[in-house]
Amino acid sequence: SVVSPKAVGRPISMLVLVSLERERVDIVDRFKASIRSTAEVMIGFYVTGDADFVLLITAKSMEDYEQFTRRFFYENHDIKGFKTLVVMDRVKASFALPIEV
Repeated sequence: SVVSPKAVGRPISMLVLVSLERERVDIVDRFKASIRSTAEVMIGFYVTGDADFVLLITAKSMEDYEQFTRRFFYENHDIKGFKTLVVMDRVKASFALPIEV
């Protein structure tokens, strides 16, 4: 089921583009593990292009997100940088796959 973030007190969502210091297997694996073990990270993608990862983050407020960035990004020496895109409107939320019969 799809739950409204506002209904559970987490109305702020961000897409975050993350770049790692180096693209080494141990660094990538360590970051993947941190994504899996962090509740605020709803979705994490390992991607090609300008960033190494794209994360969907949930927060209670912008102050809450700032605290998250200090803990999750700034204290991680494997991260070169990150760019936050604040979600203004969740237009569609689904995990349904278009399956042809």
